[in-house]
Amino acid sequence: MYKSIVAIAFGALALPVLAQMTPAGVWRTIDDKTGEPSSEVRITDNAGVLSGRIEKLLRKDSKQDAVCDKCTDERKDKPVIGMEIIRGAKKADGKDAWEGGKILDPDNGKEYTLRLTPIEGGKKLEVRGYIAFFFRTQTWIRAQ
Repeated sequence: MYKSIVAIAFGALALPVLAQMTPAGVWRTIDDKTGEPSSEVRITDNAGVLSGRIEKLLRKDSKQDAVCDKCTDERKDKPVIGMEIIRGAKKADGKDAWEGGKILDPDNGKEYTLRLTPIEGGKKLEVRGYIAFFFRTQTWIRAQ
């Protein structure tokens, strides 16, 4: 019985490590210009498809009631807090990356093709957005 309890305990300790190599969780986005935390985004996995919503705005000058006035789809003039900015990313075959979705930058209203790659044991998330041959990469930090 003692060996069973020890095995269960070690198994329970290993699960969080395995779970960290996924983009699911709460992430602190980092402002490209200032290097300061910009927002918190919660990424959820629904049957293998990722989505992400802004939960908090962290910039000192952020208006908590800000709306996406530059968005061009159904998110136009909707509150940024609670806004779904990540849609439709799926795990790529044979890679520790999630691709094929879209990410919205509410600051400029542009939507980019998305690739998410957990790095540093899942403590950070490389977020790359593409438009044609141009891309922008940010590194987000796991908050939870």
